[in-house]
Amino acid sequence: MKLFLKSFICSFIISCLISFTGFCGVCENLQKDVFRLHILANSDTETDQQLKLKVRDGILEYTKEIFGNCENREQAIRTAEKNLDKIKEKCQTVINENGFDYKIDAYITNMDFNTRVYENFTLPAGKYDALRIVIGNGQGHNWWCMIYPSLCIPSAQKNKPELSLDSSEIDVISHSEQYEIKFRLVEIFENICSFFDRSES
Repeated sequence: MKLFLKSFICSFIISCLISFTGFCGVCENLQKDVFRLHILANSDTETDQQLKLKVRDGILEYTKEIFGNCENREQAIRTAEKNLDKIKEKCQTVINENGFDYKIDAYITNMDFNTRVYENFTLPAGKYDALRIVIGNGQGHNWWCMIYPSLCIPSAQKNKPELSLDSSEIDVISHSEQYEIKFRLVEIFENICSFFDRSES
């Protein structure tokens, strides 16, 4: 009986490890396939948070055409790099029109994200390429979405996630309730990796 129990426990652990390894593989693929938008508010005051949303609306209105025909993450990143000055200028215009003089910083970066929920989608923790827009001091809560595949702009039909990600990736981001524990484990793992990366730098 003890031997059977030990065998059962070992089999269960191995099964869990294999399942988690597969999940981690899907998460790594998502990091390679997704390009994100990350907007940081000047502060957490209600006024600055409202301004952040106005900047968001302005940038999404401006970028819905230039990103509409992107067929992969690399093309989306190149498009963002090519239009970075115009994106920054648009953000600055929105800020000035609302009576503020905050400066804007806009750049492409690869950065750590915790597990994040956007409407009906959940992205696991990890290092993602992102278009980052920092308003003023950048000390407030952020707003994020996916530029590619597009979840920021529902009307961008060509970039529906179903057409840009494989079935395993769609399953993970669309059914977060089934993977809640795994999302948390990946987040812990990514935080540990980030800690050691910072220690070495």
